[in-house]
Amino acid sequence: MIDTIEKEDNIISEEEAAQYDRQIRLWGLDAQKRLRGSRVLLVGLRGLGAEVAKNLILAGVKGLTLLDHEQVTEESRRAQFLIPVDADGQNQAQASLERAQLLNPMVEVKVDTDAVESKLDDFFFRFDAVCLTRCSKDLMVRVDQLCASRNIKVFCGDVYGYHGYMFSDLGQEHHYVEEKPKVVKGSNEANDGPEAKKRKVDPNETTMVKKTISFCSLKEALEVDWTNEKAKSSLKRTPADYFLLQVLLKFRTDKGRDPQPDSFAEDSQLLLQIRDDVLETMGLSSELLPNTFVSYCFSEMAPVCAVVGGVLGQEIVKALSQRDAPHRNFFFFDGLKGSGVVDYFGSK
Repeated sequence: MIDTIEKEDNIISEEEAAQYDRQIRLWGLDAQKRLRGSRVLLVGLRGLGAEVAKNLILAGVKGLTLLDHEQVTEESRRAQFLIPVDADGQNQAQASLERAQLLNPMVEVKVDTDAVESKLDDFFFRFDAVCLTRCSKDLMVRVDQLCASRNIKVFCGDVYGYHGYMFSDLGQEHHYVEEKPKVVKGSNEANDGPEAKKRKVDPNETTMVKKTISFCSLKEALEVDWTNEKAKSSLKRTPADYFLLQVLLKFRTDKGRDPQPDSFAEDSQLLLQIRDDVLETMGLSSELLPNTFVSYCFSEMAPVCAVVGGVLGQEIVKALSQRDAPHRNFFFFDGLKGSGVVDYFGSK
């Protein structure tokens, strides 16, 4: 779908060239053309959604639709810099529109105040990429499967206290180009020895290498069979945040919300019970996720939103511009350790 976009309007105006000069120098004119021909749907305008919106608007996508049916509260404003302080009671997407649009007038920013669950299948087919935050597991799986049939890129992400994640499904065949140092063949004109025939890397010259990579679905990534020998062998290197994500998604499914600070005691006990149930169902020990996790997964923290939103926004930009190798397929951030981990789950 992206390949055909740049053919519709392959001329960048002088104003656009000036606006995106640094980016064009960084990843090239063709990549910027693909980006400015892409439309993105962003679901969820809390702290993480605001960071992703900012990054996509500044990067220069053609259009960004902000979808959120919830109202602004004091808590939702804490990590959300696009919403004015006097916007309590307003729709979160609508309240974010003015400041979002001011970031880059060249991007068409729209608002949709419907609940994403009410959207028909055809709605998602209008976009080149869909980014889902604060959504249930069932909804994310449904949208991922829908978009896969139309080669639409799908991204998911959330922030829970000190922890955050992003997931990407770029389809069965995602094509991209990567800049590599140019390799030149050795010359044997002056020397017939073996050293002369070795291939050499010229650090002053680069070449663009075309590559293809395959992604698995979100459903497959979340439903790993841990009784499988291959999965068992990777258990030691699997970050605890993968299992934390499973617990928090189950909490969201059961309660219709995320853990709340004002019900910390009650929600903490429920999280521990869900942890035990989820890991037992997987055939795994609850020791993989120590009890202390309940102290660090409440609310959104602005610094964590900034980190995860930066990674998530950049991955969307890379996918749409078809420039540079994407993360495949999870990124987990642990604010307690101050580090992120890229890991892959699935059979492909």
